[in-house]
Amino acid sequence: MRMHAQRRLLSDGRWHFQHGPIDIVLQLAGAPQACADAIEKTWQRFEQILPELVSELPGLRQPVSSLHDHGFKHPVAQRMHRAAAQAAFASADGFITPMAAVAGSVAQELLPCVSQPGVDKAFVNNGGDIALHLQAGESWRVGLVTDMAKALSSMQNHDLIVDGAFVIEADMPVRGVATSGWQGRSFSLGIADSVTVLAATAAQADVAATLIANAVNIDDARIQRRPADSLRDDTDLGARLVTVDVPPLPETQIRRALQLGLDCARELQARAWVHAAFLCCQGHAVVAESLECRVE
Repeated sequence: MRMHAQRRLLSDGRWHFQHGPIDIVLQLAGAPQACADAIEKTWQRFEQILPELVSELPGLRQPVSSLHDHGFKHPVAQRMHRAAAQAAFASADGFITPMAAVAGSVAQELLPCVSQPGVDKAFVNNGGDIALHLQAGESWRVGLVTDMAKALSSMQNHDLIVDGAFVIEADMPVRGVATSGWQGRSFSLGIADSVTVLAATAAQADVAATLIANAVNIDDARIQRRPADSLRDDTDLGARLVTVDVPPLPETQIRRALQLGLDCARELQARAWVHAAFLCCQGHAVVAESLECRVE
């Protein structure tokens, strides 16, 4: 049965757009008519995105190393491919597919639609991967989650629990935020409870969060892993082992795993791919920080 895009206005003034697996929450602030016009423009673009992605899924599920001559037709697919290919250097074995950037790329595609004259600030939140619009002097306070499972449970009860917040100012080079971890909606090769990344764009943040979360890892027979394709038929990871359960670990192992993730984050940071990153595992945290970024 064909899925139809749906939208509804939430009680707090935010909008919820949903189409198949794409689940967007938007909030705009500014002149009322400008915001209303921007919402309509965003909705018109939103309705087109899923059919475009579906038409290009076979290529998007392939490793970027095999896509050198592949030409994607649509802008979201092109953005996914570009972001994944440019960040492949930070993957331990070079493996990454454009799907690593799907949520952030979709959020970023809608950003020009909300960035209209008269809209002072806006966010497009696609399942936790966020694209930001900020006029001069504006800011967004973005929640920080250290336990993905706890956060997802609280979201189902419409009472999101956060452990802190980043404040993103308009003069910072950050317009994308993403979080990844083994307890999240997507598969992870690592054991991070959460990795939150601030980057110039949502697509960059999405890929970086995935790669850093994969890098937070150790070998321990007690960690349960299963082939990705045994858990989901349509995965882009094939038979690669993904994490399904992590028992309480000794502090030495946790810190070793976090250091590997921090090394990955700093490599991305050194190439100006990541502005800042916050890595959490079983109550321990490390930060690849920047001078402008602060956690409240």
